Amino acid sequence: MSVPNNRELTRRPTHPGEMLREDFLPDYGLTVAGLAEAAGVSRQSVNELLGGRRAVSPEMALRLGRLFGNSPEFWLNAQRAVDLWDATQSIKGEVARIKPLRVA
Repeated sequence: MSVPNNRELTRRPTHPGEMLREDFLPDYGLTVAGLAEAAGVSRQSVNELLGGRRAVSPEMALRLGRLFGNSPEFWLNAQRAVDLWDATQSIKGEVARIKPLRVA
């Protein structure tokens, strides 16, 4: 059984970079350089992600899921929530003007 969630979110979802910065790095005792090395990416990539200036790509999701023992879907779903929020805010009026189709 599923329960539909039709309530509109009133705040921007947490960016996955913020989750990394606030929750994962301190818990694992990692620095930016340590995370970059462990994940096999550049420090610049990690810095941009932690600052919310870079999105989690599928490749990064695979790396983070492996590194932290969770799933790539966890990271991609967090990014998807942010992306949908941002898109909704930018074209909300245009989307509201679209008339839903009905089956003939």
